[in-house]
Amino acid sequence: MDAYCGVSDDQSDAARQQERHYYLLSELQVLVKDLPSSFQQRLSYTTLSDLAQALIDGTVYEIVQGLLDIQHLTEKNLYNQRQKLHSEHRALKQDLVRKHKQALQTCKSHNLAVLKTNQRAETEALDQRVKDEQRMMDEKIVAEMDQKVLDQQNTLEKAGVPGFYITTNPQEVMMQMNLLELILKLQQKETHSGSLP
Repeated sequence: MDAYCGVSDDQSDAARQQERHYYLLSELQVLVKDLPSSFQQRLSYTTLSDLAQALIDGTVYEIVQGLLDIQHLTEKNLYNQRQKLHSEHRALKQDLVRKHKQALQTCKSHNLAVLKTNQRAETEALDQRVKDEQRMMDEKIVAEMDQKVLDQQNTLEKAGVPGFYITTNPQEVMMQMNLLELILKLQQKETHSGSLP
């Protein structure tokens, strides 16, 4: 009798999983219609079916949410670093202007031309320093965000999510972004309807 119940439970689990797979697949097919047609054409029935299969137990939703949380923290941190640098630059410029005003007030008239030339050179040097430091900060931000994309691709590939692998090809990255959008929209829909596993 127990063996029979075990078979029945396995069959009902399989039936529930199959039913959930069909539900997820049909929802994905509806959501795909919101994507640009060029991406719709690249998402075959098999890809959507494989994606639905990967989403059945809800683990992928948790992984995607974790990756989003990490990305948002990284973006906030990088934004704060850039704002701090901007504030430091503003303070440096204000200090230089104050120093220049004080020097002009105490300068003898016969030294005025030399002082103005030196001040102009100091201002240009600070402007160049600010420009260089901002460029380096922006390059650091782009490099860190590029690394986050690679980390996300690697994590989703290891989790077995179809369509994800490490690439820098812009069309492939855009396709992966569209897949993520589908996953997030489906997760949101399931959260609101209460049908998450």
